[in-house]
Amino acid sequence: MEMPSTLTYREHIETLKDDLDFEEQGDAIYLHHEEDEARLLWAFHRPSGSHPIQVSDPNTDVAIMAFNHSRLGALERFTRLNPEVIGDPDLRRHIRNRSRMLFRALVDNDFSELLEVLNLFPVFIDQACDQMINGRIWNENYANALRASHFLALAEEHITDRLIEGIIRRLRPLNSYNFDEAKELLSELSNQAQKLHSEIKMHYCAEFEKWIAREKLHPLQTIVLQKQITFLKESHV
Repeated sequence: MEMPSTLTYREHIETLKDDLDFEEQGDAIYLHHEEDEARLLWAFHRPSGSHPIQVSDPNTDVAIMAFNHSRLGALERFTRLNPEVIGDPDLRRHIRNRSRMLFRALVDNDFSELLEVLNLFPVFIDQACDQMINGRIWNENYANALRASHFLALAEEHITDRLIEGIIRRLRPLNSYNFDEAKELLSELSNQAQKLHSEIKMHYCAEFEKWIAREKLHPLQTIVLQKQITFLKESHV
């Protein structure tokens, strides 16, 4: 179906809205339309969110509109985005609100996708740090010590006490650990000691000492755990 010459692009899209195949018709006409304005309007009006290819549109206005109206996950959305938008601070400002929401979700997960995004696009580290500090915790998808350390390495120039606190809030609390789980975690931390950030090691040492003081362990169990805690402490020196 072709667009009648008497209609504007906006008017034509309005005429298609009641059709069952509205999105299919719109994609056929507007996804690769030669006019930037037509592609821009379709990125906004497409009912299931902008099409993935629109996020990569060579026109930065279209790409920004598509990024903001996309339903793609964070990693795919950032990797598809027109690189010119990422590289230009003025253009990046137009995706800041949507980026903030994406990083809010990323830091509220296990940090795996967060680290992928930041390794590819370190320019967004300020937004990641902001959400690490100010974002609320909605899910119990805790980060592990190694990923938390990797994040701190990427955020080295942004490290503050508040950032450290934000990261620690996203590590699994030790309250529910039994002896075997505690021993396994300490063993894992000891094996990773050279790769862990000093702040993460200090946190776990302090938390495990509190945990031991709280639990009624056999003296031999305490000795086993304390030996690993000492190793972790000394690896920090």
